[in-house]
Amino acid sequence: MAVHALADRLRRLPPSCGTVRLVGIDGHAGSGKTTFAGKLAAALGDAPVLHLDDIASHQELFSWDGRLLREVVEPLRRGATAHYRPYDWRARRFGPPRPLPPAPVVLVEGVGAGRRVLRPRLARLLWMDLPCEEAWARGRSRDGEEQREFWSGWVEAERRHFAEDPSRPFADLLVRQSAQGYEVLPGPAGTVGPDQPVTDGDGSAPLC
Repeated sequence: MAVHALADRLRRLPPSCGTVRLVGIDGHAGSGKTTFAGKLAAALGDAPVLHLDDIASHQELFSWDGRLLREVVEPLRRGATAHYRPYDWRARRFGPPRPLPPAPVVLVEGVGAGRRVLRPRLARLLWMDLPCEEAWARGRSRDGEEQREFWSGWVEAERRHFAEDPSRPFADLLVRQSAQGYEVLPGPAGTVGPDQPVTDGDGSAPLC
């Protein structure tokens, strides 16, 4: 019920990127972004989903923002079909171009979906509200021993990214998963300015 109610709310938003309502789904790796994005896309009538795992690469874990703006956001803003080359994490190379046509709602899911350069084009920013250590444990369990070395480097890279460019303080909505489904709550957006330092409330920097 929460997912369908959210889909109805998103459809009624004004466009944020040309004719598109671009919706970011951010959160720590392993927090359930991809699964939730799939359910939300289905509730939206099979809305397109851009997975940021297709945009990032081993060489550019988080420094892909220029490519995202150039290949995806700018074409959608003009009303054109975007084209991007999905990255193959096992072959370590980019594949053939994949189209992303403008649609009433386009979901962008992945770590960094709420980053500073993308937020002005988002109609809404959602944050999967799961603590980092719990999310990372789920991610490691999901990916198995094969990705153990990758996860060691990823955790530190993600910590650095969110320390420099946090998303959660600017989230419009928080999404929490339970055994019964999902709960969608108001987020902290608007409580801090775009250039205001973000802390955990006791004056310390965010832990992750």
